[in-house]
Amino acid sequence: MSTNPLVAAISQIADEKGLSKEIILETVEAALAAAYRKDFGRPNQIIRVHLSSDTENMQVERIYNIVSEEEIKDSESEMTPEQAKLFKPNPQVGDEIVIPLPEEKNFGRIAAQTAKQVIIQRIRQAERELLYEEFKEKEHLLLNGTVQQIEGDNVIINLGKINGIMFPSEQIREEHYRVGQRLKVYVKEVVESIRGPQVSVSRADAAIVAKLFGLEVPEIAAGTVIIKSIAREAGTRSKVAVAATQEGLDPVGSCVGQRGIRVQAVLAELGEEKIDIILWNPDPVQFIINALSPAKVNKVDLDEENKGAQVEVAEDQLSLAIGRNGQNVRLASKLTGWNIDINKNGEKVDKEDKSIKEAETAEDQVDQSTPKVQNKTNETTVEETVIEKSDVK
Repeated sequence: MSTNPLVAAISQIADEKGLSKEIILETVEAALAAAYRKDFGRPNQIIRVHLSSDTENMQVERIYNIVSEEEIKDSESEMTPEQAKLFKPNPQVGDEIVIPLPEEKNFGRIAAQTAKQVIIQRIRQAERELLYEEFKEKEHLLLNGTVQQIEGDNVIINLGKINGIMFPSEQIREEHYRVGQRLKVYVKEVVESIRGPQVSVSRADAAIVAKLFGLEVPEIAAGTVIIKSIAREAGTRSKVAVAATQEGLDPVGSCVGQRGIRVQAVLAELGEEKIDIILWNPDPVQFIINALSPAKVNKVDLDEENKGAQVEVAEDQLSLAIGRNGQNVRLASKLTGWNIDINKNGEKVDKEDKSIKEAETAEDQVDQSTPKVQNKTNETTVEETVIEKSDVK
């Protein structure tokens, strides 16, 4: 057939959309085949179009599948081996018969008109598929983004080629976002939708804390320090349990860094959130003791069947063990996986008791008097670091 002007446009489309020429060719060929069948063929015919980017020629073919005489159902697309002998020597069931079709005078114009929308739709689909594949590989990773716009309670984050959406449940409480603000987000989920891939991002997920430490602590990237578990209440406090895989390495000190320089970079991304870096221990009793730091624990009784732990502390340690609004013990429970109950001098603390409120008030006073950086090491009991954004110099 005559020279096809669509071929010249294929390279341009491929360059503009960042798609491979093969994808564009397949899309255009399918659209042209549909247009030819509509205007010059019949609905059940199998039409195939071949475009050559080298010769700029277009060949239209009609395809027949060879089936046995008993199986033939559609004479428009099937023929028997006996019928196929007119086109091919020794035809076998399962072969194809390819018949070149003649040039149609008006096909170039009709094809351009009929196939235009189909081509656009399929190119968009190909773009969506490429975007989905690209960002599906980035699922559960940390990306840099810019606040594009704020739609009601949702925040739209520009991730480059695509926008991510941060729902209210994935935002840090009390964190205020503004258009143009640069921040790091955790890619929580990438799903396909009618309008293309939908990327859900988070600032509240506990995994963002792990990813931030992974960026700032070389030992974590190398695998010599590992994060065993994280418990987080976004915007207020996180507890991170770490362990070393290399003998003699201090995992807590590695995460803090000299003069707190490593954790400072993490805190810069988390606003006013506190971070407790806890030394993980394979012994659940010792791990619970560590997780409740900076409180000093007198005794831990485990109920392994119900995954419960009765923890006894002195009265003057009650405030630290419980924490403001019960946060310290709540996070310790999440971190260790044990349901922790605090006992004061052997008596279980009633959550409705006024001593809880007294404990919270006392903890406020403790927070105000806390040294700028705490890095406590006790070889027999606890190694734990409590850090706030304003604590690191």
